[in-house]
Amino acid sequence: MDIRKITAAAAALAMLCTAASCSSEEKKSSTNNTPKAASETVSESVEGVDANDAVDAVSGDAYLAIADEGFTVQYLGDKDDNKSNQLSYDAGIAHIKGNGDYIVSVTADTNGFRYDTTGDINGEFVVKGLGFAAVIIDDAEKTMPNAVITVKGIKVDGKDIELKKKSYTNTESGSVRANIFNEWVSDDGLPADAKCAEGALFKDGNNASPSDINDGGYSAQIVSRDDFSEWKNVEVNFSVSGLE
Repeated sequence: MDIRKITAAAAALAMLCTAASCSSEEKKSSTNNTPKAASETVSESVEGVDANDAVDAVSGDAYLAIADEGFTVQYLGDKDDNKSNQLSYDAGIAHIKGNGDYIVSVTADTNGFRYDTTGDINGEFVVKGLGFAAVIIDDAEKTMPNAVITVKGIKVDGKDIELKKKSYTNTESGSVRANIFNEWVSDDGLPADAKCAEGALFKDGNNASPSDINDGGYSAQIVSRDDFSEWKNVEVNFSVSGLE
């Protein structure tokens, strides 16, 4: 499953469905939970918004891929060129240079985000819920296929939240990832190439044959949605191991 394609399509559909009802009147400086249509966002030419603040993850960069509950706002490692990565402004990425600890993050507290979601740099858009989240290292299937990501801590608006289960690492769509919340992957349906810092979770790449280190505590859903009811800032601390 290519989450970029799925979430981008979902976001585009949501924007198209709301365009007709939102285009007739621009509501400024008000709380809104329906982003402006893609064709209406021109943040690169708006005073107070610097398009260079939008962050584009490149090969070897780790980033926090995330989407709200309705897949209407998101960050999938791309700049906001197509106006569907509203959380790209000031996104915190980490270039992986070797084994060690790293941090990735997103924020909804930027002029670019506010403009792209409300049409006003002083507008207010409340991000609600969680539809998807993962730490992803771009292009790592080629550049660092042995990398293992271990999620160590997550903060939502500065508050540490509970990790309900343990993260695992797998390769998907050319990238190495550790899911934080992915409801399309059940605990009894983890990918055959799933691994942790201690080794493979399955014998011989067969997800019907758990290895000795697979204690049932690994999951694609290691957080509770309740901790993301409303949020502005999300930060993930993780380690990378397995590199020479």
